[in-house]
Amino acid sequence: MRIFLANWHAVDQAEIEHRLFPEIEFVVAGAGDLPTEAFDADGIINCSPTEPLAAAPSAFGRCRIAVRAGVGYDNMDLTAWGERGVPVCNVPDYGTTEVADHAIALMLSLVRGTATYTQRLAADPASGWNYAVAPLVIRLKGATFGVIGLGRIGLAAARRAKAFDMNVLFYDPYLPNGMDLAVGYDRVDSLAALMAASDVVSIHAPLTAETRGLVGRDVLAAAKPGVIIVNTARGPIVDLEALTESIRSGQIGGAGLDVLPTEPLGADHDLIRAWRGKEDWIEGRLMLTPHAAFYSPSALEDQRRKAVEAVLVYSHEGRLTNCVNTEFLKPAPLGAGLVS
Repeated sequence: MRIFLANWHAVDQAEIEHRLFPEIEFVVAGAGDLPTEAFDADGIINCSPTEPLAAAPSAFGRCRIAVRAGVGYDNMDLTAWGERGVPVCNVPDYGTTEVADHAIALMLSLVRGTATYTQRLAADPASGWNYAVAPLVIRLKGATFGVIGLGRIGLAAARRAKAFDMNVLFYDPYLPNGMDLAVGYDRVDSLAALMAASDVVSIHAPLTAETRGLVGRDVLAAAKPGVIIVNTARGPIVDLEALTESIRSGQIGGAGLDVLPTEPLGADHDLIRAWRGKEDWIEGRLMLTPHAAFYSPSALEDQRRKAVEAVLVYSHEGRLTNCVNTEFLKPAPLGAGLVS
């Protein structure tokens, strides 16, 4: 069996995959590269969270399953694969705890001022010895942690916030009635209501046509003044220009962003330029990390192992795990998904 690892960006050359699955032939290619062998692959794994495949699904005539090695799958053409009878699956559970931990870490860095204190002390140990230089310090006990999207990661983040004695509020129109009773958190019926009541808002929604730009000018204008926005989901969910304006005006207190609309974001963007230049309105109010919330060595191995397992389970048993294009999936040709 041959599996094409597309948009490869890891520092190794599929060492984990070769070690765990020595019987599989892996074709490894970087972003935009399409070696000849890729077109004869039995399965395709898109390793990038943002880059689409460099060719249309129709180009991969032998492929019987496509997998996004991660949670988000907005860079996979679900319709086109479905038209071919090819299921698209994702790996939704490899880094759940890491992303939840990261969201809380971004919050803590801002509300306890740890990054600001460190930077000020490094710049000048004497004048930096000042507890008042961090602008967003608050008492977490009794503060409200608002969650947009109470799925696996959102729930994990909510549990962590609750451990800090925070009140937890969530907005998720796709969850059934009674979910608030099951988890013990308060539910609101509108995003505006969540924003107005929260001291910290953490985003845990997938990127879809509905959520693109979801946190924009109107939503930010409805927020409780000084709220902190944390985004470890997908960059385009937040209108970055609107967020920049809202922090500058003081409506939004600050933000912890692991994801950006364009990655990496150019140094000439207003937000990045002001942040790097330590302008007064942004200093101590922004934390950036390089789409790293998912990462730990253990999570990375889980991600890559589970992506390959999804291909093998379907190929050998005809069983799908975490299929995300069911609504578009036409019947596959007889025998597809089963290899001897």
